[in-house]
Parts: sequence; C-alpha cells; structure tokens
Amino acid sequence: MKHSGNDKGYLFSRRYSNYVFVLLFLLYMFDYIDRTVVTSMFSSIEADLGISHTQSGMLVSAVYWAIVLLTFPVSIIVDRWSRTKTIAIMAVVWSLATALCALTGNFIQLFLARMLIGVGEAGYAPGGSAMISGLYPIEKRSKMMGLWNASIPLGTAIGVFLGGIIATHLGWKYAFGLVAFPGLIVAILFFFVKDYKTVDLSFFDKRNNKVKMERKDIFREFLSRYSIIYTYFGITASIFVTTSLLTWLPTYFQISRDLAQDKAGSMASSIMALALVGAPLGGIVADKWRRTNINARLLLPALSTLVSAVLLFLGLFLFRGIVQYITFLVMGVTIMMFISGAASVTQDVIHPGLRATSYSIAVVVQNLLGASMAPIVIGFIYDHSDIKTALSILPFVLVLSSLLFYLGSKYYARDIENVTKVQLEVQ
Repeated sequence: MKHSGNDKGYLFSRRYSNYVFVLLFLLYMFDYIDRTVVTSMFSSIEADLGISHTQSGMLVSAVYWAIVLLTFPVSIIVDRWSRTKTIAIMAVVWSLATALCALTGNFIQLFLARMLIGVGEAGYAPGGSAMISGLYPIEKRSKMMGLWNASIPLGTAIGVFLGGIIATHLGWKYAFGLVAFPGLIVAILFFFVKDYKTVDLSFFDKRNNKVKMERKDIFREFLSRYSIIYTYFGITASIFVTTSLLTWLPTYFQISRDLAQDKAGSMASSIMALALVGAPLGGIVADKWRRTNINARLLLPALSTLVSAVLLFLGLFLFRGIVQYITFLVMGVTIMMFISGAASVTQDVIHPGLRATSYSIAVVVQNLLGASMAPIVIGFIYDHSDIKTALSILPFVLVLSSLLFYLGSKYYARDIENVTKVQLEVQ
C-alpha cells in the first residue's frame, strides 16, 4: 500500500490519519445531534403546532426517507469522485437545514426542513466508512469503526439532552438554531483534507488478466456475497430497535414515571450515552476475537443483540424502579456492540472501489425498513394502545437481528477470500 507516512498499513502517516478520524468523528456526532434533537421536544412541538404522536414520528422519519432516496446516488459520487469534498458539502447542507428548522411555523414547513437535513446526511455514513477503511489497516478496522460509530450514541445523547433542556427554558425553535452551527465549522475544515485516488473498478479473471468491471460484474459482486446480504438485514433489525428507543424512550419515561420533559430526556440520553462504551468495545472485542476466529465480526453482533433482547425484555416486563433503570443502562452498552463488526463486514468482503456503495446499500435498507419505519410503527401502536405496548415488540426484533448476523457468519470466510486485492494510493 502506498502512503505518505512510514506507518505500516496506514494510507497517510498515523498522526494525519488520526486527525482526519477526529474530524470524521465530530461530523458524525453533529450529524446525530441535528438528527435527534427533535425527539425530546415532541411535547413542546405537539402543543405548539397541534400535531399527533404519529406526526411527531414523521419528523424523525423525514430525515431517513430523504437518506433512502439519495444515499445510493451520492455514494456513487463518493466512490467515483471525491470522498472528502462530498463529505464537506453534505455537512454544510445538513447544518444549514437544521438552522432552517428554527424558522418554521407549521408541520409541513418543519417536515420539509427535516427532509432537507436528510438530503445533507444522505451520503455521510458511506463516505465516512470508505475513508476509515482506506485510512487504517484491516486488522484495526472494527476498532476504528467502533470508535467512529461511538459518535452516534454520543451525538444522540447530546441531542436528546439539549433538546429537552433548551425547549423547556427557551423554546424548541431555539434548540434547532443553537445546535446547527458547530458542524458547519468542522465541515469547512474538511474541504482541506487529503483523499486517496479513486479506485479502478477492475478484477482479475481465472487467467490472471485484469478485467474492467461491467454493470453485471458489479451486481454479481454484491449478490454472491451472502455474508453481506445477511449483514444488511441484521443491521436493519437492530437499527429499527435503536431508532425506536431513541425516538420514544423519553416519552416512555415521561408517562411510566410521571416525569417532566427535561428529566425524562436526561434519563433516556444517559442510556443512549452508554452506547458510547458499547460501540468501541464491540470493535475491540471483535478484532481480538478475529485473531482466532475469522467469523468474529458477525458472531459478536449475533451474541450482543441476543443479550440486548433479553435485557430489554426484562426491563419492560419484569423490573421496575432502579432495577429497571440499571437494566436499561446495561442494555445501553450492549445494544450498540453490533455496529463495529457489522459495519466492517460491509467493507471487508467487497471490492475496494465499491466500499461507499456497499455501505450505502446498508444505509438504504436500514433506513427504508428500519429507521424510517420505526418511529411511525411505534407511534401508530402508541396512538392505538399505550407506549409500553408499543415498545414491547422490540425485544423480538432484536432476536431476529441476532439470527441474521449468525447466518451471515457462515459465509464470511468464503466471501473475504474472494475479494479483489487493491493497493490504495494517496491523491
């Protein structure tokens, strides 16, 4: 691998790679602050705009619908043009769109502004995944993916916390305005980050001749990788659960414990913040386990999601008070342990020139069937019953996720052996 530093396996020097990683981490954190700040302000927004619980859920889903529509075409731009420039432009768009939410006066305006946030965020996860996969050696991939994805629960916790506090003391519109601009500063810095050269889409045939990939070859690349297909749907089931909890756990605490909006938001954000431990922990364990078991990057998600299912079931149905809250806190750690290994698999078993595209497929599937549907499904059940009944389906969705990850692990070793080996070069 050609690189500008002397650190083995790194695209650039270790120090510069870590600098780029910090920027990627901060952008993902601000991405989720802007995305989730609305969830702890539902009561204020519903009272001000006169909307239902289902419409509140739609304000979250709006972001994911836009991501579903645009992430695939944007990921092609990422893979075939520039990762750094695309990421910077997207971050500018979603930051300005968040500020625009503060200027809205009715549900339609706020819904459209939230969709615009999704337009900006559409290709960030695929672009960031491709950057990290290129920056670091493969044996560190799960660890770095885990550390990067720790920004999701951190940003979510900050967003939920700030939304509740600011909405209570200043109003919900101020919350959107205040969280919008820090990400804009990091986005400007990212315009000056170095990139790697666009990878030629080619492979070696049975005679060891270099062959340029055609469209049918690209389709075959994905459809022949059973491990990645199971991983896409395993991620989707887990994301359905995490998005449901991110969206409706503050409401659950408000109702079940008769708490004020800001207190319920703080309790929920504390649980989500512990995923800050779970995501990197999952990466570290997966990478260490992989030294003795090549399938570890899918076996660990299978195990951790099953444990999370049990903990969530116990917390909802058997425990109350402090015991329930401690159970939810432990679940806050385990429920995000899947992401580092699963995200790495989307990069491990596919052609290096299709890494952003691969993660974009994961994003499309998880947002179409998971993140965009979860707030509405839970909101719909809540409208027709109660919040506890609505959340009671989630442990069973986690069991499904665990099964899908386990099935994918059966094909991982074969799939990674068939990946075309490509050396990345600094642009």
